[in-house]
Amino acid sequence: MSNELQTIVQSSGLDKVKADFILQQFQDYFKIAGEWEVKAKTIVVTDETQTTDMEMARVGRLFLRKKRISIEKARKSLKEQSRREGKAIDGIANVLKALIVPIEEYLDKQEHFVELKKEEEEKRIRIEIEKRMEDERIAKEKAEAEERERIRVENEKLKAEAIEREKKAEAERKEQQAKQKAIEDAATAREKVLEAEKREIAEKAQKEKEKALKKAQEEKAKQEAIINAEKEKAAKAKAVQDKIIADQKAAAEKAKRDADAREERLKEQARKETERVKAELAKQKQVECPYCRKTFFA
Repeated sequence: MSNELQTIVQSSGLDKVKADFILQQFQDYFKIAGEWEVKAKTIVVTDETQTTDMEMARVGRLFLRKKRISIEKARKSLKEQSRREGKAIDGIANVLKALIVPIEEYLDKQEHFVELKKEEEEKRIRIEIEKRMEDERIAKEKAEAEERERIRVENEKLKAEAIEREKKAEAERKEQQAKQKAIEDAATAREKVLEAEKREIAEKAQKEKEKALKKAQEEKAKQEAIINAEKEKAAKAKAVQDKIIADQKAAAEKAKRDADAREERLKEQARKETERVKAELAKQKQVECPYCRKTFFA
């Protein structure tokens, strides 16, 4: 190691005085680092009862820490002389720290064996707990997924049953609507038949009425023609009578009386004929409308 230090100093380009001074400042640290590199390996802690070895590791670590701090102080002090000296000092300090830090870290592990073992145990326990929690989480998620699937299947089943019930209800509604429509159509058909029968009865009654009225009018006209004819005859007779001389007045008056008597007979005959027609009409069959309750001649 001292040879490595001399190589670093010589390659730095420092003059001999400064080079010797730097070597003097750091020479002992190389020796200490070499000694502790061997001494540290003799301290191997494998059990919690090795308190002496752990204490020795602590003493060595603190000693080397103190030397490392001294090296750092010396580095800073020497580096201030010049950049070139600083470069050499940095190189030496880095080499020394590279030698000391692994030894220091090793001794630290030996010193804190119990703490490190405890940390490892805690880490192992934490890993086991985390693994158990992860397993529980996975199992829970699996159970929840299975429950969701069960609920989904159950919902699908309920949905299918609801759809089937709806189809059945729809079919029943359509069947009921068809029956209702058939009833309504039948009622409508009956109403149309009754309406047709009503119209037929009314039309038949109207025709019979018109026929009877026409017949009565014809009879009346016939009677009036007879009466008019008789009146004309009477008028002619009266005109003849006016021309007959006074001595025929009695004959004329007799003829007038005869004519008046004949006229009365004709009137009576017309009256009787009118009553006969009315009686015949009354004898004819009358039909009562089932809707308006009016009667008509059949």
